[in-house]
Amino acid sequence: MINGDILSIQPTELKFPFELKKQSSCSLQLINKTEQYVAFKVKTTNPKKYSVRPNTGIVLPGSACNVTVTMQAQKEAPLDFQCKDKFLLQSVVANHSTTTKDITPDMFSKEDGKVVEEVKLRVVYIPANPPSPVPEGSEEGNSPRASLLDNGNQNSLFDAVSRSVDESSEKKSEELLRKEISKSHASGFSFVFVVVIGILGILFGFLVKVS
Repeated sequence: MINGDILSIQPTELKFPFELKKQSSCSLQLINKTEQYVAFKVKTTNPKKYSVRPNTGIVLPGSACNVTVTMQAQKEAPLDFQCKDKFLLQSVVANHSTTTKDITPDMFSKEDGKVVEEVKLRVVYIPANPPSPVPEGSEEGNSPRASLLDNGNQNSLFDAVSRSVDESSEKKSEELLRKEISKSHASGFSFVFVVVIGILGILFGFLVKVS
């Protein structure tokens, strides 16, 4: 906001969304800070390019007035989106009951010590269609799709390792089972052999006694 002695003006710049071959508009709000009638007039350095509605008017005491500035459709964009166009808003205290029809160029003349408040406003172009924000995770060439593929590859690798571990465990279990069976067979054979030798010894001793 620009605070003058007579009017407060907002915003401080005329910002136009710029798009080729399309009109663009922005608004100014003029607020009368006094208890008197205030007449205003809007000028521009490029009147063929802009239209101002209203370009002159009266702001009643303690009230506000909205001014719409329209930029005509442009066939080409300015270099680096820089604009040298300027606007000048002049305001002066007027007599009570003054209407817009009563405003004349002489009212804004600084002759005879008349106080004329002047505020300069510059023009700023802003892109009509700003670029979309970059999705998270897409920096350094990593897109969400690539992340999903990476996760899929990691899962496949994990499954392959798990299968390998399971197969290795099964093989070890089979080997241990074979060893236990072999031990059992060996133990059984030794026990039978001892029993047979014992029986033969008893029979041999009995035959010796009989003879």
